Amino acid sequence: MVRALRLLAVLLIVLLAAGWGAAALVRAPGEELGTAFARLLGRVPGGGAPPAAGGIALPPGSNIGGAFALVDHTGRAVTDRDYRGRAAVLFFGFTFCPDVCPTELGNVAAALDLLGADAARVAPLFVTIDPERDTSAKLADYVALFHPAIIGLTGSPEQVAATARAYRVYYAKATPPGASDYVMDHSAFTYVLGPDGGVRTLLRPGASPEDIARALRAALG
Repeated sequence: MVRALRLLAVLLIVLLAAGWGAAALVRAPGEELGTAFARLLGRVPGGGAPPAAGGIALPPGSNIGGAFALVDHTGRAVTDRDYRGRAAVLFFGFTFCPDVCPTELGNVAAALDLLGADAARVAPLFVTIDPERDTSAKLADYVALFHPAIIGLTGSPEQVAATARAYRVYYAKATPPGASDYVMDHSAFTYVLGPDGGVRTLLRPGASPEDIARALRAALG
């Protein structure tokens, strides 16, 4: 019984930490963190739709996401407007990532397969947060490992930083003890965008292919 209570306490702490982290991502300018957290829980009037399966449904006009200008894995300059008219699933990571990035991209690829014909109406976007190493050519080889529809996006450090700021993405270089090269620490949310380019759902790390496909279907309408 004591062990069960301890496990429950740990689980509650983890869930609360995740909730506060999500609140930091979606709070509006000048909004208190506690207010944003309560809004996500549905305790503040006008807080929007209830959480989607595997993630947080964001109300229209949420202060997250926006315009970007990057370069795709073919070397073509693109902006967010190139993907308007389709839903999009957006993930930030890097090609040298040993675990989280390939897992999340694998889930995105599986979600596209679940969508069947509707997958043609989705733009799956992988934005590197390591432009120093992730060239267009490197991204082309990487995204091809997961699904032919996935689009790799890179750019100058300034372009990548601006895009990451718009989506409230944390990232930083880190060199593990004894390592000869750096890795990138980064947040690992997956963003589902509607055809208008607005973020509709924020999916937690580890969201299943079914959760991603469900959120994309909702975004497609």
